[in-house]
Order: sequence, then structure tokens, then C-alpha cells
Amino acid sequence: MVDSRDRSTLRALVGEAVLGLGGLTHRQLTPVFEQLGMPPVPEEAGTKRERIEQSFSQVPDAELPQLTRGVLEQGHFHVSPSTRHRLEDLLWQEGAPLEIPKKVRRELARSLDLTQLARYRDPFLRLLDRFWITEELGPSIADLLNGRRPVTLRDRIERHVFRNPGDWSAEELFEELGVFNAGDARFGRFLEGLVSADVLLDETLQMETVRTVNGPLRTAGIELRLTGNDGGYPLFTLVSTLLYGNQRPKNIIFASFGKPDIRFRSSVDNDIEIVGGRRDDTLVYDREIPTEGLRWRDLHAWWQEARHISSESDARTDLYQRLLKVIPRNSEGQKNLFIAYHKILGPSPEDPALLPEVWLHWDHKTVQERGPEALLRSRMDFLLLLPQGQRVVLEVDGSQHFTRDRGRTPDTAKYADMVAADRDLKLRGYEVFRFGHDELKDLGAAQVLLRQFLPDMFRRFRVSI
Repeated sequence: MVDSRDRSTLRALVGEAVLGLGGLTHRQLTPVFEQLGMPPVPEEAGTKRERIEQSFSQVPDAELPQLTRGVLEQGHFHVSPSTRHRLEDLLWQEGAPLEIPKKVRRELARSLDLTQLARYRDPFLRLLDRFWITEELGPSIADLLNGRRPVTLRDRIERHVFRNPGDWSAEELFEELGVFNAGDARFGRFLEGLVSADVLLDETLQMETVRTVNGPLRTAGIELRLTGNDGGYPLFTLVSTLLYGNQRPKNIIFASFGKPDIRFRSSVDNDIEIVGGRRDDTLVYDREIPTEGLRWRDLHAWWQEARHISSESDARTDLYQRLLKVIPRNSEGQKNLFIAYHKILGPSPEDPALLPEVWLHWDHKTVQERGPEALLRSRMDFLLLLPQGQRVVLEVDGSQHFTRDRGRTPDTAKYADMVAADRDLKLRGYEVFRFGHDELKDLGAAQVLLRQFLPDMFRRFRVSI
């Protein structure tokens, strides 16, 4: 979660940066406001500064991160390296980064061979320039009197790392850069960059460096894990080792109108098929789940190809209607949650896909053969597959979850089963969030609730939307 003081600091810094738009003309300001997601202000509303201040004052806190990204990425702004770093730190902090203690950082630095890290000079220097302030230094009085250019940290790195290799250790370089006192998000991103193919340019060297780094990291419950590839080279991401079963699912069985009848075509390949019923009664997503989680773009592309739909927009609409149809008719709360999720986030293909009626496991034997336990704790109302293998379950609880006789009599046994199911899911690596049906009894209430809940949840799981 983001501290309110951090959000106030972010607003102040971004507010200073957007005043740089004053160099544009009145006519140019209008499309730039639109590009940045700032509310429009007509030209007749005042001076350029007044228009900028009025527009910025209308930007809600929830949209500040998006505006900050625009300030950092678009060419309308000239922010100093120190201001850029402060903005980045505040923005990245929104993603709840993994905590890496100072002691672990120092032990990690002592284990590294700087000559190996800096084997490829230009990529290494670009990485340092990306994450650390290496050249922002004002001239000293002596420099001014003698007309000399000030000596920057970049100059000293050139001297002690490249011209005189062995002068500095990795620990000394990290000390000069300020690595040990940097925010967790900056340090984590720097570490991922340090072992990337863009810097090391050699797969063997990548693997050796990752093994070295993971020794100290694992004492903090963190490791660099192979999560994909970058042009054929391994791609490593920081993940928590404390999350149970932090791995990618093989098949997602969802949007089922009933308990699916499943069999393995190949147990070696985990290749399954649904037998019985109509072809569309149960959906099985069997593609690889990306490192950044399952997004709507992935699900739309799969649906478009599987159903041979020529238009991408038609595929989106068709899939939405198919998923909406499977939500139980007697659960207005589930339906409102699903619709509100789409209304709030819009049709963005980059947002996490919300999967309804997902089967955690199944039992091929019937209730008569296995007993009532065959159906317990097997289905989730909604599932989100988020970055780095994080799994979030959303459940909507009506009175049937804790009463019998159509809601007339409390049923402690039902309630006990429900909380036992939650414990089981959490031990399997799922985070469970429950909603009371009355919270979602109408679409308006659902939208109000989710407008507050979704941004908080996505920040908690480091999801950019």
C-alpha cells in the first residue's frame, strides 16, 4: 500500500514537472492534456499556467501513477536526474516491491566479481546510467576558478573500473552508486538488469552470476528465477520463495456449466480432454501463462483462434458473453462483480483476465462412489493469474454459505467447511478475498466497492493497469 505522504509528495513533484508544459502554445496544450490523461481545460480559461494548474488539480490520486509515467516517458518534460529518480521511486513503490535488507545487499555485493559484471563496458554503463545518478554534479569553486569540468561519478567509474580494473570491488562501486540505501524497487530492478542478456551478453555468464546472487538473496526468501526468454537468452525475475508452489498452471479449466468430466489423453504431457456434454460446456485454456500473468489479450487471442473468429473485436464480445452466461442465475452478486470489473477497467487487453467458475481439482468418481467430499472445495467463483505466479481468488458469499433451510437456520458446519477451504487454498499458494452478497446486491454498489478495492489489490500484487 502507498503511504498518503508518498502520494502527496508524488503530487507535488508531478505538479512541478507539468508546469514545464508552459513552453507549449495554447493550441498544443489541448492534445497534450489528452495524451497524458489530464482533464481538458478550454483556451479561454486563462493563461497557459492557469490552464495547466486547473487541469492538474482535477487529476484524482488514483490516476497520478499513470500521469507520472507520462511525465517520465514523453518528450514534453525536462526533469533533472534527481527528480526523475524520486518520481520513479514513488511510482515503483506502488507495486509493493520485495524487501531486500541492507545486509543481504552488502553480502551479495561482496560475492560478485566486478570485472565479470563489467566485461561489456557500454551495456554496463547504460545500466548504471539508467538506475543511478552518475553525472549530475555541480562544479566546485576550484573548478569554476580554474575553468575545469567537474569530475563526475561517471568519470570515476571509467577510471577505477575500466582504465584501472581492480581498483574498486563490486561492494565499493555499489557504495559509490548508493545501492545499499536505495529503495527496494530500484534495487530489485537493477539486479534484474544486472543479470540480463542486455548487460552480460553471454548465457553462461548470466547463469553463473544468477547462482552467485541467489546465495545471499535466498536468506531473505527471494531469488532470481528463470521466467522466460529474451531473444533466446534466459530472462530472470525476482520472486518470493515464500509463496507456496510458485509455478505456472498447466491447464485452466473454467467457465463450466457443471462439474466437468475430464480424462488424460497423455499423462506425460498433461494433455487433457473434456468428455461428454456439449463442446462449449467447459473451457480449457492450455497455453503457457506469461510471466506477467494472464491478461485479456492472451485470452482474446486464444478464443479468436480456437473459435476461428476473424475480427478481434468480435472475439472479445463473443468471449465476454460466453463468460457472463456461465455465472449462476441465482447469484446476482457474482454477475454484478463480473460486469463491474469490466466497466471499471474497460476493454483494455493489458488488464488481468477475470476467469469465472474455475475448477481447482476434479474427481472422476461420482458422489455415490466417493461420497459428498467429492464435490467439496473444488470450484472458485473467480480466479486472477497475476505476475510471477501469484494467484488471487474472489469469492461471493450468499446466505447459502452459512445457513440451511433456504437461509432460515444458521449452519456452523457449512461455515466450518468454507473457512477450511480457504485455509486449503492459501496453503496451495492462492490468496482469497471474500465479498458478501449484499455488498454486490446491485451493479451500482458493486462498482463503488470495486473502484476502491481493485487499485488497492493490484498495488498489493504489483500489477500495473
